Amino acid sequence: IKMNKSRSNVFIMLNLIVSFFISACSSPREQVKIENGTFNINGKDVQLICGEMHYPRIPHEYWRDRLHRARAMGLNTVSAYVFWNFHERQPGVFDFSGQADIAEFVRIAQEEGLYVILRPGPYVCAEWDFGGYPSWLLKEKDLTYRSKDPRFMSYCERYIKELGKQLAPLTINNGGNIIMVQVENEYGSYATDKPYVSAIRDTVRAAGFTEVLLFQCDWSSNFLNNGLDDLIWTVNFGTGADIDKQFAKLREVRPETPLMCSEFWSGWFDHWGRKHETRPGEVMVEGLKEMLDKGISFSLYMTHGGTTFGWWGGANNPAYSAMCSSYDYDAPISEAGWTTDKYFALRDMLKNYLQEGEKLPDVPQALPVM
Repeated sequence: IKMNKSRSNVFIMLNLIVSFFISACSSPREQVKIENGTFNINGKDVQLICGEMHYPRIPHEYWRDRLHRARAMGLNTVSAYVFWNFHERQPGVFDFSGQADIAEFVRIAQEEGLYVILRPGPYVCAEWDFGGYPSWLLKEKDLTYRSKDPRFMSYCERYIKELGKQLAPLTINNGGNIIMVQVENEYGSYATDKPYVSAIRDTVRAAGFTEVLLFQCDWSSNFLNNGLDDLIWTVNFGTGADIDKQFAKLREVRPETPLMCSEFWSGWFDHWGRKHETRPGEVMVEGLKEMLDKGISFSLYMTHGGTTFGWWGGANNPAYSAMCSSYDYDAPISEAGWTTDKYFALRDMLKNYLQEGEKLPDVPQALPVM
């Protein structure tokens, strides 16, 4: 009888364990969606307080430090371009290790309490060499970039497919923190070609980004040129802009959509031979506060600019004007990773917009220098 009772207890325990795992596996997956005109993450309405950082412009050893400072400033999300030419320097040869380990960057962001908005291009601009396109594309005779040229699209598909292998497992529905993925980048400033933008959208989805929000960004003057009905539309503008005017047309054509400034320019990039660009911090804070009070999400471009190392700097043309290696951008976190007056002014404002029970981490001391 004791033996039978003991076996019975074992079977009960096994059933409880099996039931637990079945329950865990069948529980609803985390997700991000649009609900009542706002972003909803795991059943809660969330205003995205986001900032842009670029992993190649920050030494790998300092990724966590910079992400921690961004969280301590009051951000809940970080946005990052993905630089195609940083990962496929030779045709078909991909590198996602070390400084190029974007999956590690995303995981560190999650550990620091930040969602991620992914911007894989394939064209990114970003004052980066060839806008992120690999230089070997220039060897292709009569190739039409940023178009449905079959050869060009085949290269784009190969790149985005490889990126999907690295990052699709890190989307929020898979337990990660990637909540949104961008399709192309300010294409309305370049051309009008909805079939091409649609092809990039389909490529992004085919790479595994099927259960996160897809969006496209442009300026308020041209966002309708290539706007796809099944994507979220966001607009880009800088400090001092009339915010109501920037969103007026979007409110008119999509009254139920969540509003977001996907690039709110906190400063500007520097050109060789010109003075360092700066923009007033108080104007930046006023604009961000206005958006917060109006329920508008934003991404501060840049929150930390860093350095364009090596030969990765781009140029504007025409007229030709090369970018400086410094990508300080007059951002709240300086090129060297130091917190600035802008940083603390922004932190003082953002701490008033925390969710219930949320507390900002302490701001770490500046790293020592030699």
